[in-house]
Amino acid sequence: MLYSLARPFLFSLAPERAHDLTLSLLKSTYKMGVMRQVIQPKPVQCMGIEFPNPVGLAAGLDKNGAYIDALASLGFGFIEIGTITPRPQSGNPQPRLFRLPKAKAIINRMGFNNDGVDKLIENVKVSNFKGVLGINIGKNADTPVENAVDDYLICLEKVYNYASYITVNISSPNTKNLRSLQSGHALTELLETLKKRQMELADEFQHYVPLVLKVAPDLTETDVEFIASQLLQFKIDGLIVTNTTLSREGVEHLPFGDEAGGLSGAPVFEKSTQCLAAFATLLKGQIPLIGVGGILSGEQATAKQQAGANLVQIYSGLIYTGPTLIKDCVHAMT
Repeated sequence: MLYSLARPFLFSLAPERAHDLTLSLLKSTYKMGVMRQVIQPKPVQCMGIEFPNPVGLAAGLDKNGAYIDALASLGFGFIEIGTITPRPQSGNPQPRLFRLPKAKAIINRMGFNNDGVDKLIENVKVSNFKGVLGINIGKNADTPVENAVDDYLICLEKVYNYASYITVNISSPNTKNLRSLQSGHALTELLETLKKRQMELADEFQHYVPLVLKVAPDLTETDVEFIASQLLQFKIDGLIVTNTTLSREGVEHLPFGDEAGGLSGAPVFEKSTQCLAAFATLLKGQIPLIGVGGILSGEQATAKQQAGANLVQIYSGLIYTGPTLIKDCVHAMT
């Protein structure tokens, strides 16, 4: 109810300004003890972790882990922060975030703007959150793609002891050539190197932290088959399906519909869910799947589950629906 009243005002602001203001207000109300959404637990075992419920926050909303406690108060079963890079970077020039209200969609070309991995760890350390925390890692924009594995290793090593699971983001369309890591020798080298280091860190810390890959919806059948084979070969612990799409189907003639960047929200739902189902068919339950992309209702969360998702994540749906979406999705999922 409160969000439905606030949304017209927030939508009157520039999208990035509204994003920052919403998070600041959420943090303030949380500190005053007036922001809490109680959701009946629906525990899910996945990747060796017990999730209080199957509905999580997708990466991108809280890039630096500065709002973990406040976001957790909304009732998420898990929180994913990031994408984080080894060094701070400002991302792409503004404006870089666009609403398409008629399509319940968002286009962003943020470009991994973040304060760097060390700052994120500082924020995690001062958080009171004891739940399931995913940390999403990427590469700096000025790191050549052929050296990308070095950036992922730096982040993996630094966040390992602070994460419940770690997501390797190779699917953002807003860092040049990043998606090339989803195919061929580049993917093989990345997964092989990170898996080896993950096992070493597990021995060092006497604690195993699952490693998850996040892929794009803009994959061919051959791409899906290759990625699935690599996930199985290197025993990757989970797969997030999907990131934003480069497609503009359904928004071509809307204001801002031709802006560069990744499209999220309602228009990506079908494409993302089809991609999820394709992976589910190939992986046959051997690797847990997290469904994300275009969830704006409990029924759509259930559709992801029926397509093969063990867990789901939401982000753009929150912008259009508000925090009640979390409860609706939890209640809808069995």
